[in-house]
Amino acid sequence: MVEPGAAAAAPESGWSLGLDARITLLCAGLIFLWALALGVWKYRQMAVSENHLAHPYVDIAHRAALMYSFATLLLAVFAELSSWPTAVNLTAALVAVAFFVAAIVSYVIHGFLRDTDNQFAHPAHGTHAFMVALIVGEIGGSGVLVAGFVAAQL
Repeated sequence: MVEPGAAAAAPESGWSLGLDARITLLCAGLIFLWALALGVWKYRQMAVSENHLAHPYVDIAHRAALMYSFATLLLAVFAELSSWPTAVNLTAALVAVAFFVAAIVSYVIHGFLRDTDNQFAHPAHGTHAFMVALIVGEIGGSGVLVAGFVAAQL
């Protein structure tokens, strides 16, 4: 039994997750819960619309959040099995996760405003610059973690 205020002991095997993996797993769980809540919003729109469809960006937000939650879970595994220092792994993971979250937020905004069914038809100023940053951040952060995994495991 753990005394109040004391940290829980590691499993009997002595193995526990690193801080980088634990924080990334927490992010995965929070994004997954967000995806489930977005599913309720999507269901509600489907239930009350004449054509029984949610706004395209509500649908996109729901699906993207589900996919990004599992992508974040994969990043946590790569972080745990990486040979890079915790700070490098955590930074790489959080950069990618920040862009995952930013993408979902943009979809939620379009779904809430119902302002477009294609954000690139009439893009807001800075959309293309954001997309370049997103590409670099998501691929770069993920690439750092995969490279750390390869360096440690193969």
